[in-house]
Amino acid sequence: MSKPRVIYWFRTDLRLHDSPALKAALDLKPECLYPIWTWDPHYVYRARVGSNRWQYLLDCQNDLSKSIAKLNPKSKLFLIREAPQTLFPKLFKAWKITHLVFEKDTDSYARERDKKVMELAKEAGVEVIVKTGRTLYDPDELVKHNHDKPTMSISQVQAAGKKIGSIPRPIPAPKALPDPGETDLGFDQEQPASEPDINAIQRDGNEASYSSLAGPNGDFAIPTMEELGLKPATTSHRGGEREALRALGEIIANEDYTATFEKPKTAPTAFEPQSTTLLSPHMHFGSLSCREFYWRVQDIVSKYKGKASQPPTSLTGQLLFRDMYFGAQSALGYSFGQTYNNPQCRFIPWHLPSKIDTDSGLITGEYLVDNAEAEVHFKRWKEGRTGFPWIDALMRQLKHEGWIHHLGRHAVACFLTRGGCYVDWERGAEVFEEWLIDHEAACNIGNWQWLSCTAFFAQFYRCYSPIVFAQKWDKEGNFIRKYVPELANFDRKYIYEPHKAPIADQRKWGCQIKGDGSSTSEGGMRLYAKPMFDFPTRRDICLNGIKNAYHVGLYGNNLKVLDGTWRKLFDDNAEGPTEGSEGPAGAMVEHEDADGHEEKHTVAEAPSTEIAKKMALKSVRKAGHKREASQGTLDGLVTRKKKKEEEVFPNATYFG
Repeated sequence: MSKPRVIYWFRTDLRLHDSPALKAALDLKPECLYPIWTWDPHYVYRARVGSNRWQYLLDCQNDLSKSIAKLNPKSKLFLIREAPQTLFPKLFKAWKITHLVFEKDTDSYARERDKKVMELAKEAGVEVIVKTGRTLYDPDELVKHNHDKPTMSISQVQAAGKKIGSIPRPIPAPKALPDPGETDLGFDQEQPASEPDINAIQRDGNEASYSSLAGPNGDFAIPTMEELGLKPATTSHRGGEREALRALGEIIANEDYTATFEKPKTAPTAFEPQSTTLLSPHMHFGSLSCREFYWRVQDIVSKYKGKASQPPTSLTGQLLFRDMYFGAQSALGYSFGQTYNNPQCRFIPWHLPSKIDTDSGLITGEYLVDNAEAEVHFKRWKEGRTGFPWIDALMRQLKHEGWIHHLGRHAVACFLTRGGCYVDWERGAEVFEEWLIDHEAACNIGNWQWLSCTAFFAQFYRCYSPIVFAQKWDKEGNFIRKYVPELANFDRKYIYEPHKAPIADQRKWGCQIKGDGSSTSEGGMRLYAKPMFDFPTRRDICLNGIKNAYHVGLYGNNLKVLDGTWRKLFDDNAEGPTEGSEGPAGAMVEHEDADGHEEKHTVAEAPSTEIAKKMALKSVRKAGHKREASQGTLDGLVTRKKKKEEEVFPNATYFG
């Protein structure tokens, strides 16, 4: 019998250490092993990915390829530029493959993609081996042992985990790798459609992702940022397995920090260095194994002489939060990423609601502007010109570095949703999806639901003050001085509320508080925005709106939400697009406002009562549904409607 010929398909596991799937491939004792990466057009064109995260991915890929070549100079990471769904049938035949091995991925798109690839492998007579390694526990097993329900709390994860069994110890990295076989590609490339290119906004050059199957030089090389037409990355954070293990080693060497770490007690204003591990992007790309992290920490905690911190606020507790969100996503599929048709997400009629495709029951990536003021608030929030220096500093750090401290994420998320702007959490999640280098769909979605108090957490009255909360950590305002440099010379008395400084002092300090931040200078004087609203007033408006929605008590899969009749339960003057007694599905609106003129706009009608009932029954485990390909850029795919007229949470969440 001939020896196996194996493709090892790297995805979110860009490492050699502790890879159960890679070990399974090597245990086959293959005649040849092809380590490959397929350049999936879904991520190139359809998912929001900013330049900083692209650079981090390329860092990880290059580092992995060098590590493979170090073990076997004949091998490397073979990057092939075609969608896996069309590439694999041709590759199986050309390379006489007997086995395909990869790490399990329960993200909604990935689950759908992998199902298709496994079907193609079966048709080709190729055996598929899939192993869990991305999370501490298999998310599907968590759901199974949680009574087939989404994991919505840490206690549920811990209870299910006990039934599953102990977390395995990490596996050592291999000391050798088999040769690859012949790498000739005797077939044509199937080029994907590039439109709609959600990431066009990230490019300032010609995009050449699919110039040829094996790259421009035919050597399966990892592409460069220039080749992808991407704008230069601005982050200083670097990816790669070697960097991940180096950073983990430094953390573990500080036993007191490792054993007593409590995430809510770390400073969100700390920089150079930051106060948390910054290992989350390595976890996302798999350049660091979560089990390696878990056991390196747990071994320190087990022998620590003092009082060690415990989950959920400890370092290992953060990994449990991560697993919690993966379990919720695994159970709910695509519907986890939205309010509409999500049985675990409270329905709140936020401003700027998502447009919904009522045929699929999924959001389209476009949003509707029911309130022109809310649209202004959203754009100023995103661009870091709200007039609240703490919020603006965080948003500018996020855009430039691709990372902010988890309490900073909490602060800006609370501010956008229930603590100031009353804007749909889905808008904020989209911005984070674009800008975060550690963006993990399950964690990002879960945390935005947590901070908007639509799922996981319900104490909506506990808001982060954009002034008092940050002062607790940084009375001098050094974080603001770094990321909002126009305020660098302001006295500490006014650094969090610069609009209160006397005009003479503003001029003396070189920055006048004036306008909305769209202009940065005037007459040689730097400008910084006035606050876009009175925070206590807006907070009360938001909290009253949330309180009202909680009183109504609908969830995303409620029949009234699905068919649009929820409106009769809200007063016409309630916050959000609440007018009337019926309308389109979800919180969608029927009209747009363009330059003050009300115009008819095509919005999907609410589904019939019969269809809505069927959708409600199918609202759990919707992993088979496909999100619309058009996921839109935040500023480009909007429609408009006429304008109508301090405390910390008790638990940390895995949010960076």
